[in-house]
Amino acid sequence: MAGHSKWKNIQHRKGAQDAKRGKIFQKLSKEIYKAAKDGGTDPEINAALRLAVDKAKANNMPNDNVDRAIKRASDAGQGDNYDEVLYEGYGPNGIAVLVSGLTDNLNRTSTNVRVAFNKNGGSLGEKGSVSYMFDRKGYIAIAREGLDVDEDTMLMSVLEAGGEELETSEDVFEVYTDVQDFSDVRDALEAAGYELDQAEITMVPQTTVPVPEDKLTTFENMIEALEDDDDVSEVYHNAEV
Repeated sequence: MAGHSKWKNIQHRKGAQDAKRGKIFQKLSKEIYKAAKDGGTDPEINAALRLAVDKAKANNMPNDNVDRAIKRASDAGQGDNYDEVLYEGYGPNGIAVLVSGLTDNLNRTSTNVRVAFNKNGGSLGEKGSVSYMFDRKGYIAIAREGLDVDEDTMLMSVLEAGGEELETSEDVFEVYTDVQDFSDVRDALEAAGYELDQAEITMVPQTTVPVPEDKLTTFENMIEALEDDDDVSEVYHNAEV
């Protein structure tokens, strides 16, 4: 992961999503609902629900919204059913793109995703066509502002917690973990007194591809169209923006 800063992508994405807060909350509610319905409503027991709730909190989703989504899952008999989907494709300049989502209408979602690719210089690929370029990892970001901790101290904390790798910039400490160890590392860092600005399971590109200047607007339009779709939860790519 050396040289790859997921934090920059997160900040860019959050800035673009500020005007779409309501839609983001709807998507997060769907993720919480599915996790609670599949595995139970107690985040201490249901790891998937804990992740969904943590993700919601990282996006400043009000607790009332979180509670409503969990309650809806506990009240639902044969209510809403969502399928998990993963689409793989290419953006301009051969950029690898993964699109994950939850949908109650596979035909609608497939069509929308295909159109978003095709209209913006990309194309959908076959299953496995780009996923091998990414590693599934736990990711934790700790902002450095107001934190009186140097890199050596932070590295020791990460290793003691069981983390795999630490990347440091002026703004943030970025911690990567094995997926199986993610919850333990997250809890250990919180117990050590660190405030986590981001904690999630994510897809990390093994290498990055630069976006030519003349393709940048097209690429950004494609990512925006995908992220704007109600059924899309996350969009991952290996672009070096």
